[in-house]
Amino acid sequence: MNVFDIIGPIMIGPSSSHTAGAVRLGRVANKVLNQEAPKEVMVELSGSFAKTYRGHGTDRALLAGIMGYHSYSEEIRDIFSIADKAGITYRFVPTQIPGSHPNTARIHVKGVNGTPVVVQGASRAVEGSSIGGGNIRVDSINGMAVDFNGEHNTILVPHYDRPGVIAEVTNIMWQKYKDVNIGNFKLSRPVKGGIAMMTIEIDGMPPEGMIEDIRTVKNVTNVFLIRSI
Repeated sequence: MNVFDIIGPIMIGPSSSHTAGAVRLGRVANKVLNQEAPKEVMVELSGSFAKTYRGHGTDRALLAGIMGYHSYSEEIRDIFSIADKAGITYRFVPTQIPGSHPNTARIHVKGVNGTPVVVQGASRAVEGSSIGGGNIRVDSINGMAVDFNGEHNTILVPHYDRPGVIAEVTNIMWQKYKDVNIGNFKLSRPVKGGIAMMTIEIDGMPPEGMIEDIRTVKNVTNVFLIRSI
């Protein structure tokens, strides 16, 4: 984090954490949708988000991010009418998420064509926090623990927990694409032998063909690229 992160980003709205950070959280959900347009949106708001989301425009910011807009987009002001015209339904539910940061949102999105990249099927859920200065921390995606802030290109690899899967994925990245540098790696495995999730932050964009190669690894169920936001 540097001084410009603390000063905050260029944005529409009164608060970097409630507006810019909220847009970025929404954009994570948008990227997990993988170019599929959102159809139904439900957002659980916890902590100060739950208390001030209307006055600070957090609801507008989250919805704008889910729809793919940026923190500086003029459309944020009219995002409800834009969503209505697009046939997107949305609602915001104040709640308390135990043990979470004060500015936490849990976003549930259903795309127009369903959710082919999610193991459970119909819905996508992203949970994360806006921690100030427009910065975020994403804690879980579709019930799987993750840990990234969206500042780096992030590869999410849901897979069956089997011996050798991680080695094969990282070997592809090293042996075939030698210029790829992994900045951070995290594995989430709620149940031994069940579905697990690799979260791989890399420097720069993945080379052409790498995502497709990882997707072919046995026991890998899919691969998502969340570009830096």
